[in-house]
Amino acid sequence: YDGLTGPRLAAQNLATVSVWVQYRGLVMLALLLVGNLFCMGCPFALPRTIARRISGRGRRWPRALRNKWLAVAAFVGFLYTYEWLDLWAAPSLTAWIIIGYFIGAFALEALFAESPFCKYVCPLGTFNFVASTVSPTQITVHSRETCRTCPGKECVNGSPRVLGCGTELFPPTVRSNLDCVFCLDCARACPYDNVALAARVHGRELIDDAWPRRWDVSFLVLVFAFAAVSNAFGMVPPFYDLQLWLAELLGTTSEGLLLALTFVALNLALPAAAGLSAAWLGRALAGRSEPLRVAFSRYTPAIVPLAFAIWLAHYGFHFATGALTIVPIFQNFLLDHGITWLGEPNWSLGPILPGNWVLPLQTIIVLGGFAASLFAGNRIGRRDFYSPTAARFSLLPWLVVLLVLAGAALATFNLPMEMRGTLFLGG
Repeated sequence: YDGLTGPRLAAQNLATVSVWVQYRGLVMLALLLVGNLFCMGCPFALPRTIARRISGRGRRWPRALRNKWLAVAAFVGFLYTYEWLDLWAAPSLTAWIIIGYFIGAFALEALFAESPFCKYVCPLGTFNFVASTVSPTQITVHSRETCRTCPGKECVNGSPRVLGCGTELFPPTVRSNLDCVFCLDCARACPYDNVALAARVHGRELIDDAWPRRWDVSFLVLVFAFAAVSNAFGMVPPFYDLQLWLAELLGTTSEGLLLALTFVALNLALPAAAGLSAAWLGRALAGRSEPLRVAFSRYTPAIVPLAFAIWLAHYGFHFATGALTIVPIFQNFLLDHGITWLGEPNWSLGPILPGNWVLPLQTIIVLGGFAASLFAGNRIGRRDFYSPTAARFSLLPWLVVLLVLAGAALATFNLPMEMRGTLFLGG
């Protein structure tokens, strides 16, 4: 509502500040400390649930689209749209994106089974799925025997009173958070109270061979990692220098075209080249004869902790420098509608940490993510190779990828970063 009718200045509008400052910082903290709480409480689940009740199970989602390729495209497309249309500075566009989300969720859930909007399309859900693989919670069951002998399998199939799992996950077989929206429909539907959201070790699934050895899943993780760096890079001076150089080289001033070429190069071509090169070289160094797909997918889970850390350091920067802006903006929203009980806005509110703390914290977070990725990679190598030497050689090219990502992230965070959606620190 505020996005459509409120102040045009993004730093004073609830739509832009809550979405591009508050949400992004809070969702990373939630994923790290608890789990996929955004998908669990996602407002777009409302039209999704209504649509599922109207349509029943619906028709099957096309077989050719039952993978993560569309999710990769939607994720990169969302990041591109954010940059191209300056969404952080556009309250009305932000509001229309929210409206579009509601329409998209309702339409796809009304037409198809398997919750395709959440599982195969939603870029926010895709981000949360990958990031939640490091989370300390997971759906599980108390007794597998109870599930084995259950005649109705209501946790998946639902009942006249309660919907079953929208993404069609059978709780006793769940080993990963990659497709779980944490809606707890399975727990509500179980007639034996056998399904639970349980605690686990952070990132346990990354070293337990819980993921399918598929090109789409592995490439999604690489895109998630490289986009973590490129998204931050898009807010520092060298990025604008790159755009000017590319404009001169191609003889065009089309911002949309220049950004599209840059995003394809950084978020699609580069991760594909890095992943395929590391997989081929690692396979050759280990002296192992196996499909390239297997070598490609082996170590991609180990990249997640570093990628998560880079996203956390980036979004945490914006949150730490603008978290309290929501207070005067909400006060201003109420005043615009004649509600005075919160008083006049205090526009001096903003940061929750001293400015000189941010870079050291970002550095610690990135280095911690690198260490966790290195640990996970080492455990994966020991799991898949009998020979410690072969395991080390197979990991070596992926270690180079991790070093490049961590180095690029630290170099980017050491540069002056554009503030978006806030009045403070130059925004």
